Amino acid sequence: MLPTEGNTVPPRYRYEQIADDLAERIATGEFPPGSKLPSRRELIEHYGVTEPVIDRAMQVLRIKGMTETLPGVGVFVAE
Repeated sequence: MLPTEGNTVPPRYRYEQIADDLAERIATGEFPPGSKLPSRRELIEHYGVTEPVIDRAMQVLRIKGMTETLPGVGVFVAE
C-alpha cells in the first residue's frame, strides 16, 4: 500500500501491535479477569517475535493496569 499524501500516522512498533492484540483479547473475554496469560515462550512462538518484543508488550499492558505479574508464576489479567 502506498502512503497517501498528508498521512502523518507513524508506523507502529511490533510490540504496540501485540499489546493492542492482547488488550483486545482481554476486552473480548478470551482472557477474563484473573486468568493467566500464555507464557513468554508461547507468546514468542504465537507472534513470531523475540523475547524483548514480548517483554515490551507485557510492560505496556502492565502500565495500562490490565495485567499483574507474579514473579516465578506468570502474568495474570487484572481483576
